[in-house]
Amino acid sequence: MEKFEVAIIGGGAAGLSAALYLGISLKKVVVFDNSTNRNRVTQKSHGFLTRDGITPSELRDKARQDVDAYENVRVVSETVIELKQTMAHQFLIETTAGGRCLAERVVLATGIQERFSMKLPIKQYYGRSLFSCPYCDAYPLRDKALVVIAENEGTIRHLGQLVSNWTNDLIIATNGQPVSNETNDLFERQGIEIETTPIASLIGKEGMLEAITFTTGRSIERQGGFVVPDYERSVTFAEELGCDFDNNQQIITDDQGRTTIPHLYVAGEYRTLKSSSLMLAAADGNLVATAVNMDSISAKYQKSL
Repeated sequence: MEKFEVAIIGGGAAGLSAALYLGISLKKVVVFDNSTNRNRVTQKSHGFLTRDGITPSELRDKARQDVDAYENVRVVSETVIELKQTMAHQFLIETTAGGRCLAERVVLATGIQERFSMKLPIKQYYGRSLFSCPYCDAYPLRDKALVVIAENEGTIRHLGQLVSNWTNDLIIATNGQPVSNETNDLFERQGIEIETTPIASLIGKEGMLEAITFTTGRSIERQGGFVVPDYERSVTFAEELGCDFDNNQQIITDDQGRTTIPHLYVAGEYRTLKSSSLMLAAADGNLVATAVNMDSISAKYQKSL
């Protein structure tokens, strides 16, 4: 069975950034990537320095080219189905294709996935005309007729104010949830309406929102907008291996991604259970990789004592 110094599970911005730094550091690395990254529905990625407006697939292709330049790094297009520690304190990894290998250290960077609790066809429009991150997707929608769909008052205040930066034609739809007079007045002073009637349907074609209808029969034309998803981790390896979590279900780590399980690290959105930008995810992968490399070097010195 082949043995690697580091296995990285997840080939998004965090995982590939970690792989690049570990490749530079001469570590024998395997990356497992099944191409289920959350941003695959995004048309263009904004805010990544030197790559503004690039599609996620193009960015991943360029990242793969960087990583593939290092002979000590291998990228495997397989899904990991089992990750467990051996008696020798190594990690045994198995994939859906039947592949098996051992790794001295593991970085979990599989990210998170959106989940929509609203009984609305959000996914039909998500990534085309409905989005979750204004910094990523509001610029192409600037000055258009937009909607914010949110049910939590704190989120309504935050996202409503934020999206109003890009348009003067905004309606907030709470899908039947009431808001306080304070919140209503906050937006009313800016000419922003809050519609608290339940949403009856979203109308559009091929993922492009055209209108929203409410249970009162009212219909408003909208060209796009923003929604608030819940998030869940793509895999449960951290729980299965016994990592500690805080009350917000974030994985407890030090400031370089070390978990409470020796030799197990987490990077990117997988750790925080919150959405992040590509640049921040890549930076986090870089940071975690430096910890992995230094820990590996330190272990060799400890063995020589």
